[in-house]
Amino acid sequence: MRKETQKLLLLSILGLVSVQMAAQQQVKKDTVKTIDEVVVTALGIKRQNKALGYSTETINSEQLLRTQNNHWTGALEGKVAGLKIQTAGAGPLATPRITLRGDVSMNGFDDQALIVLDGVPMNSRTVGTGTPAYGAGSGGDVPIDYGNDLNSINPDDIESITVLKGPTAAALYGSRGAKGAIMITTKSGKTKQGRIQVSLNSYTSFDSVLKWPDYQYEYGQGTMQKNQQGEYFYSYQASADGVNTGSTSSAFGPRFSGQSYFQYDPTVQGQSKERQAWRPYTNNIKDFWEVGTTYSNNLSIESSNDKTAFRTSLSYLNNEWMMPNTGLNRWSAAVSVDHKINEKLKTNVKLSYNQTKSDNLPATGYNNQSISYFMIFQNPNVDLAWYKPIWKTGQEQVDQIHPFSSYIDNPYLIAYEMTNSLNKKNITGNISLNYQINKHFDVLLRSGMIWNDEIRTQRRPWSSANYLQGYYREQYVNGLNFNNDLMINYKNTFGAINFSATLGGGSQYEEQVTKDYFALGLKKAGVYNLTNAVTQRFDIPTPFDKQVNSAYGLATFSYQDKIFLDVTARNDWSSTLPKANRSYFYPSVASSFILSDIFNLKSNKFNYWKLRASWSKVGNDTNPYQLQNYYNPSLSFPGSVELSSKFLNPNLRPEMITNVEAGMDVSLFNNRLNYNITLYQSNSVDQIIRNVPVLWETGYSQRVINSGEIRNRGVEMMLNAYPVKNKNFSWNISANWSLNRNEILSLPEEFQGEPYVMGSVGGAVYYNAVVGGSIGDMYGYGLMYSPDGQVIYGADGLTAKPSQMKKIGNAFPKWRAGLQNEFRYKNITLSFSFDGQYKGVAYSQSHHKMSEQGKLMHTLEGRDNPGGLIIGQGVVQNADGSYSPNTKGILASTYYGDYYRRANVETNTFDTSFIKLRDARISYSFPRSITEPLKITDLTLALFGKNLWMWTKFPLFDPEVATLDNATITPGVEMGQLPTARTVGFQLNVKF
Repeated sequence: MRKETQKLLLLSILGLVSVQMAAQQQVKKDTVKTIDEVVVTALGIKRQNKALGYSTETINSEQLLRTQNNHWTGALEGKVAGLKIQTAGAGPLATPRITLRGDVSMNGFDDQALIVLDGVPMNSRTVGTGTPAYGAGSGGDVPIDYGNDLNSINPDDIESITVLKGPTAAALYGSRGAKGAIMITTKSGKTKQGRIQVSLNSYTSFDSVLKWPDYQYEYGQGTMQKNQQGEYFYSYQASADGVNTGSTSSAFGPRFSGQSYFQYDPTVQGQSKERQAWRPYTNNIKDFWEVGTTYSNNLSIESSNDKTAFRTSLSYLNNEWMMPNTGLNRWSAAVSVDHKINEKLKTNVKLSYNQTKSDNLPATGYNNQSISYFMIFQNPNVDLAWYKPIWKTGQEQVDQIHPFSSYIDNPYLIAYEMTNSLNKKNITGNISLNYQINKHFDVLLRSGMIWNDEIRTQRRPWSSANYLQGYYREQYVNGLNFNNDLMINYKNTFGAINFSATLGGGSQYEEQVTKDYFALGLKKAGVYNLTNAVTQRFDIPTPFDKQVNSAYGLATFSYQDKIFLDVTARNDWSSTLPKANRSYFYPSVASSFILSDIFNLKSNKFNYWKLRASWSKVGNDTNPYQLQNYYNPSLSFPGSVELSSKFLNPNLRPEMITNVEAGMDVSLFNNRLNYNITLYQSNSVDQIIRNVPVLWETGYSQRVINSGEIRNRGVEMMLNAYPVKNKNFSWNISANWSLNRNEILSLPEEFQGEPYVMGSVGGAVYYNAVVGGSIGDMYGYGLMYSPDGQVIYGADGLTAKPSQMKKIGNAFPKWRAGLQNEFRYKNITLSFSFDGQYKGVAYSQSHHKMSEQGKLMHTLEGRDNPGGLIIGQGVVQNADGSYSPNTKGILASTYYGDYYRRANVETNTFDTSFIKLRDARISYSFPRSITEPLKITDLTLALFGKNLWMWTKFPLFDPEVATLDNATITPGVEMGQLPTARTVGFQLNVKF
């Protein structure tokens, strides 16, 4: 029996489901189509799922908009096997580091996937402020997340996202696709019979802090100092009670027991005249943070007929982030036109404009200007309200209120005076012409352009800890990216064989220029312009120019629609490589076998069985200016230049990545149960290593070479099912799981068995590459252990100090998983998703410092011991080499300061396993009996949330931690992380 049902569209192998409630057609009951769905592959070529010999996954627009985000990448978290999105926890722009199937390069975590917008490859490179994450005491500034071109993509305009995971899937993108690609297709008008459709998507959301460190509020400021009576005491400055104990950042002072001391008095902005109650202010960090708000409205108009499809949209987003006086505004406008000029010629034009403005974006990192620095140093007995006047009486814009240390800036000064502004404009556009020569041949010409212009400023007032006379900076970033492709396509049928081929060529040109102007010191306080500078500095513009020309081909064969074979070939010519090596060729082969058709195994219970396999070899070039040595502007002697200490390589070769992949797809029970598994191995050889040490006698300290090999092996699995599906109720469940094992197979001979230091953060954590080790291995100093595993202490009661660093762990987890559920009952839809990871570690600078200072709950242990002494649990080594129990007691403040010192990476590194309720949504679609009289085709209200719950043993804000170190997002280190947001909101969708 056939009946009217609402169409269920199952997209791609992933099995993530989009339910299009408006479309209705005649289908057999309980049947869900899967294998014939069309997905967008490399170069924008549309292919049937069953024809692909590699793994792809697709997310559609409905899933993207279920839980609104400032950044579209947030909707992908936990939903695609093998994909990891990492941000630095640095504010509302949340610039992502997107990787597929792990890291394959030894060049400082430079392994991001290519982002392709409507066939135009985008630049996901980030321009930083030139400042490291760890800068305390250096007198410098802090990193700021100003975003990149990916922030300009409006989620409301996205139709679908297809993830091409491996080098084979993205082989036709050449060097840029060596680490996989994410294909974004934007919306175009698709209404019926020329009818105009107007859509409104409006949402409001509220952000609050997801997780706080476990602060202690039982003891106040101090260092366990006693008065003449042998009692712990406190005195803001020297007083009748004793010497000054109020200048320390430690919280090893007296317990809060109702006593009174001479303390700071905000009314006199100095020491109180009378003793005041010694009490904790338990919200003196949390109350600084506010409930963030985001308001977004998108209006779109679309229409189509047999010749033309048109869509235009306008969006406005206003975000006030959780930190006071931070946030952004974003305007987006887009237009798309598909037009059939005649029977043979078609054209497509897409254009979008985006402007992002912010008066202030938060700074991150461990330095005085970061709010994270203040949160670490804030003491339990200090009222946050004492800081609110910001300026001392009569000293506005001249001298701030920071009563406990000149190194700790006032938090409200940081929020309202140390501003980091942004005005960024971005235009993305492409035009394509397709000419159908005859029924077998057509020609496609496509040209795309991405233009951006940024103006950034940073203001630092007088009396700030690192800039006593103030500081002002203007930074200008201009970029242009051109992509052109010409493709000739052929298709024909020869009996049972279908054949198609594409021959093409392309050119990609990218340029970027960064200009910096500095006012080092301000003549007049509070006046921020370059003419008010005590000393001006202008850095010679930093260029980034690169061009890649390409020729490529694709041939596809299918036999009876049961056996498929793809062969690709591409040759690139890269401007970043020397003339002798700039041309490099690489092929790929992919095949799939529909076994259910070949062996006629189809039935109602067994619908589909596919095997697939692929092999590819993909080249990868490098950044420009790695071939010839050149002079750089000297910062030590303005107006002069100096030669770099790195010897560049005029004979660089391209890195080569060889990938082998195999998998299986199965569908059962009328396609209501779908499963796929993929196994892969990727070997990267001729790594371009940029920091090989050389003898100083050569005049250089480092050089650039080709060497080394890395192997990645992994498994990805997906399961999608409809346990229940009938007219009124359906339940869809999807799960994914992935693991990646990375091994360094060889290193340059120059290291002679020593590790290659890929990078470091804060002079404490080192990412060392060792043969047999993995990318992401973290090294640092740790504890020393006796043969039976006990911690070794010295005669002074402190932990024994090792002379060599050791491996502490790896920044990447052993595996990741995600689980999504969707329930539909009549007009009500409930969906939620969990995701998580197992193992992996991260070092926490905040944990080190707050433990050293006695700010966390675990530092309470031992304070009430006799004399406040702690005896470390472990042994001491005797003169004869034997071991005996440690019996030496030391002050609790000394013990925690030593055990959790910054250099002890081991005790400040923690497991980053977690489970998150990543998102949840409940929506109600009004029935036609209500909408039709109002001439509305769809009306939906929804309540949604993101990051609603989390389980983890990681002690700080978020286990998904990374550090923004200048422009690099470095996993595995927390260096002044800002809190993660928990979001709740409501959404209105109207179509008429």
